[in-house]
Amino acid sequence: MASKRVLLLGGHGKVSLLLTSHLLGRSWQVTSVIRDSSQTNDILTKANGQPGKVDVLIRSLEEIQSEQDAQQTHPTTFNLAAAKATPNGQLGAGGKGGPSRTVAIDRDSCIHFIRAAANTPSIRKFLLVSYLGSRRAKAPWWSEEEWRATQQVNSGVLKNYYPAKLAADECLTAVASTRGDEFKAIILRPGSLTDEESVGRISLGKTKARGSISRGDVAAVAAKLLETDASGWLDLLEGEEDSGEAVDRVIRDGVDCKEGEDVDLMEKMYLK
Repeated sequence: MASKRVLLLGGHGKVSLLLTSHLLGRSWQVTSVIRDSSQTNDILTKANGQPGKVDVLIRSLEEIQSEQDAQQTHPTTFNLAAAKATPNGQLGAGGKGGPSRTVAIDRDSCIHFIRAAANTPSIRKFLLVSYLGSRRAKAPWWSEEEWRATQQVNSGVLKNYYPAKLAADECLTAVASTRGDEFKAIILRPGSLTDEESVGRISLGKTKARGSISRGDVAAVAAKLLETDASGWLDLLEGEEDSGEAVDRVIRDGVDCKEGEDVDLMEKMYLK
């Protein structure tokens, strides 16, 4: 990929702002989608002293009602897309603003963008930042106690967000299969987000079910993944392994945390 152009959805979220800096430092071009023009300067100033370029697209994700709407939001010159969506971050609702807004942004709008990206030949990667507990079945490497705790959170404080986010994750997994190796779907699944300083020491792949990770480390790992051939579900917590070495390891070993999930069901639900 000679020139990397990234469409960044939910561009004013904390992780997205940090990710923007990482991408610009790699000389990439970033188009940041935001809903409020007052946020523009926060994004444009990220380019100061950086070799990359950034521009802003003002568009409320709640207005994306179809795949066609999503397609019109980005030209075919993009070759990567990234969406920031976690319960304690922002791709629009992030579980905030009531159930209807959560469904409109974190499920429907995200799915429209996923389908539009998968049907755009120039887009080769889609990175979605999800969360660690977004799954239907117990991860085989988790204990029963860890799974019960995850289910309690998903049916409790995240009762509206969990099904919306799971739908987006499963849709991306399903539609990516229609493009084969020419389209990489990366679902990065951090634990609880903190504003602690990024330390570059992480646990990536088949992690424990609960824990935390700094937003800075999430952004750094997302940027590293976007410049590799990574794909699949990758859980992320703070840990002891160097982040660059961790990314290399999961790619080398073919780690994919969707193990235990029903991919056939995903394809039946989301492939037209």
